Amino acid sequence: MVYLTRLEHFNAAHKLYNPKWSKEKNEEIFEGCANENWHGHNFDLYVTVKGEIDPETGFVMNLKDLGKLMREYVIVRLDHKNLNLDVDFMQGKMASAEVLAIEIWKLLAPKLPEGVQMHCVKLFESHRSFVEYFG
Repeated sequence: MVYLTRLEHFNAAHKLYNPKWSKEKNEEIFEGCANENWHGHNFDLYVTVKGEIDPETGFVMNLKDLGKLMREYVIVRLDHKNLNLDVDFMQGKMASAEVLAIEIWKLLAPKLPEGVQMHCVKLFESHRSFVEYFG
């Protein structure tokens, strides 16, 4: 089994806020991330797939094709968007990095070529914090 990773980048704003809670509780739990005027991140998205090497190409899959899938199904829907307001697949969900990583997995997994599987979605919100999802 060989693992192949592609990195893409996007910028997006969001707010962490549970509508069932008071403003005070949201600020206590989410601190500055509950800012009613939103806040933004420069996200780095690493998608790792796995599979066997095709003896004819030497690839698990074409890395350019993985990048194209990431851009077409994820990046264009997230870049310079408000995760809470603008992104259809995040509607009604907490706009945390954890939830976003799971939703990205759901978007990409069915688009992979036969014999290639998702291994990991790693999403950096900053150079100091990231989430990994392994399905």
